[in-house]
Amino acid sequence: QVQLVESGGGLVQPGGSLRLSCAASGNIFRLASMGWYRQAPGKQRELAAVITTGGSTTYADSVKGRFTISNAKNTVYLQMNSLKPEDTAVYYCNAIQFGVHYWGKGTLVTVSS
Repeated sequence: QVQLVESGGGLVQPGGSLRLSCAASGNIFRLASMGWYRQAPGKQRELAAVITTGGSTTYADSVKGRFTISNAKNTVYLQMNSLKPEDTAVYYCNAIQFGVHYWGKGTLVTVSS
């Protein structure tokens, strides 16, 4: 089992920045990737960004140029800049191991003036 714990959400004004962190623990042998998904009210969960253990990154078109995903040891980060109200969502950490998806409980990001 892989446990994921997110931190760093909160309220920020439009144009502001936040940094999310997700620490993985447990049986973290050979994680294929870690990433961030988000779910806005009334919408389906969608990919925001993902990074493989080899360092390859993928971003949703809506966050390209504003969000940066990185990792160090067993932690994945999401630096979010130039935040917009439409970035408001619960952000979930995700990890994939041997084809199995693991999820954190989520952290709320609210972008509002």
